[in-house]
This record gives sequence, C-alpha cells and structure tokens, in this order.
Amino acid sequence: MTRIAVAGAAHPHVAYATAEVDAVDSLELVAVADPSRELAERWAAPYDAKVFTDHQEMLREVEPDIVMVAGIYGDRGRTVVDALNAGCHVIADKPLCTTLEDLDAIAEAAQRTGRHVTLLLEKRYYPVTLAALEISTQLGTIHGVTASGPHKLNRPTRPDWFFDRAQYGGLLNDLAVHDIDAGLLFTGLTSGTVSGFVVDSSYGVATLSGPGALITAGVDWMNPAGSPMHGDYRMKLVGTDGTAELLWARNRLVVTTTDLAPHDVPLPAGHRPAELPLQALAAGNEPDITTSRGLLATRLALLAQQSAETGGVPLPWTTP
Repeated sequence: MTRIAVAGAAHPHVAYATAEVDAVDSLELVAVADPSRELAERWAAPYDAKVFTDHQEMLREVEPDIVMVAGIYGDRGRTVVDALNAGCHVIADKPLCTTLEDLDAIAEAAQRTGRHVTLLLEKRYYPVTLAALEISTQLGTIHGVTASGPHKLNRPTRPDWFFDRAQYGGLLNDLAVHDIDAGLLFTGLTSGTVSGFVVDSSYGVATLSGPGALITAGVDWMNPAGSPMHGDYRMKLVGTDGTAELLWARNRLVVTTTDLAPHDVPLPAGHRPAELPLQALAAGNEPDITTSRGLLATRLALLAQQSAETGGVPLPWTTP
C-alpha cells in the first residue's frame, strides 16, 4: 500500500490526488494537513484520514510515502522542502513555489534526499496534447508557439490570499507555467532569454526566445463571466511544413500541412492529472514529468514574472 498525505489544501486541485485514491486500490490517503482544520477535515473525512493543522507534525507522526502539496501558493516552497526532508516524494499543484530562493531550496533538497518532485502539469496529459506530440514531426521544424490562456476570475469565490502578491506570487508564475512547459516540449528549446509583461495584475505575456524558436504564452484573469467555459485555452504550433492548432477547451486538434488541408486529428484517451505520476512513484520509478523538468518550467515562469516586475527586461536562461 502506498500512503499519501496532503500538505496544504487551499486549492481544490487536492482532488487530483483523491481521484487516484478512489481509482486505485493500492493507494491510501492517510492524512490531510492545513492551517484551516475545517478545510482539512473536509478532505479527510471521506477517507477516514487523520487531520492536522501543522504539516510538519503530520510528517513526523504519519510518515507518508508521497505528499500532495496544494496549499496557499506562498507556503508551498517551504512545505515541499519539509516533505523532501522527511523522506517523501512530492506531487505538487502549480505553482510549485513563488520565489527563486524557494525554488533553489527545493532543488537542493531533492538532490540531497534523492526524492522526486513532480509538478502536475496536466496539459501534458490532455488528449489534444498527446495527439499533437504524435503528429509534430509532420510540421517540420517548429519555430513558433503561441498560446492563449484566458481564465475566469470568479471574484466572489476567491480567497483574500489570492490577491496578496506575497502569497499569490504573480500572474505569470501562476498561469504561464503550463504553456511554457508545452512550448519547450514542442520546440526542444534549451536556452535563450525570457521576458514578461503584465497589465494591472490581470493580463500578461511570457516570451521565450532562443536558437530557432519563439514561444509566447498569453494568460489572463479576464475571461468574461458570460463565457460558456472557464477558459478557451489554445496553442498554435508553426512549423516549416505545417501548423497545428491545439484547441484544448474544445477537445480538437486541427492540422494543416504542405500536402493536407485543415483537418481534425483523431484524439487518443488522455490521463488524469496525477494518474501517471502516482503510478510511477508507487512502482519506485521517476515520473515522466521529472524533478528537473518541473524545476525548469517553474524557473522560467518565475523569471518571466521577475522580468514583468522590472520593466520587461529579457533574462538569460539555460537548461541545467
């Protein structure tokens, strides 16, 4: 039996972990910790899991195998390090942390303990993404990636910490990390510069440029309340032999090539956000979203946020 604990339950993506406990007999939720006892009890009750208000106390008493981190964004870096130091693997909701100092501490702890940290970049497992990766060679060399990620703010239901820069960490760090990761997957970019621009903390763009490729990720909290979907997430790949439009919210992949008119590509089955990472960790393997990849995507998002807060100056980056 693989024992899972939740350290921080402020974000409902805790359900990524509980969905796997529901689906897989060999996974067990043993404890939930959150400063709000009421919130911890809400997630723990269906599983008869232990409840804590201090994640360090939980780690000492329960000694879980894997820790799901989904608390207030500004607390996550410290929580991840504490879990690693306790000998646990970590699956983390995004953002992984909110400062470069926290990110460096996570990298050091992961290397020292030999534990894995998987950032749950669920767009990787969408049917549209899996299909696009399969056909990407048909597009030739991909030079351009343009993504759009509008989100509904749903202001009345957002907690106060969400509007505190120190606890939230910034728009680009929160929302652009998914498309940065996907852009790297499709282009193979390993170095270059990253820049960011944000308007009124609600509309922003992160841009990565490097040898042969340009990745632009636009994100915002301005999707109108009247929209039928939370976010009409899209990405366009532009290659030397064709283009592909990933219409994630509409579950479509439209490809156009030198020889073929625009057409929908059949989609495979996707995976739940924590399905493959937890399978790998339970089997003693490193997940496909490796520690180094999650750290890289987070670092680029943090650098884009830093750039946006210092006038948009481009900052250098390279894959470690």
